[in-house]
Amino acid sequence: METTMIKNVGQIGVPVTDINRALNFYKEKLGLSLLFNTDRMAFFECDGLRLMLTLPEKEDFAHSSSVIYFQVNNIKDTYKHLVEKEVMFIDEPHVVAKMGQSETWMVFFKDTEDNTHALMSEVQV
Repeated sequence: METTMIKNVGQIGVPVTDINRALNFYKEKLGLSLLFNTDRMAFFECDGLRLMLTLPEKEDFAHSSSVIYFQVNNIKDTYKHLVEKEVMFIDEPHVVAKMGQSETWMVFFKDTEDNTHALMSEVQV
């Protein structure tokens, strides 16, 4: 029986075109903790997962990232708070799945670099 050597996700890279603009968005708008930054990269802590914003080394990497789903406790309150901070949302919080007494809610937004991400919340009904 083959077992995987992968233990967990240690870091997610997010390509950016303007490191200072992106750094400001993730720190000031989303409220993530900045670990450190250089002139080409910025590293943020997100509850044990590190996000790396980076100017792509090669043109091959200069495209939108995968969607990052940020878990929040209260999606409606977080949505309102981020709208006040002028975060550009694609839609409004909505139910995407119902499982017994639990609903999964999501809302999608764009960062300053045109990457699409989401807020998600598990709601007991």
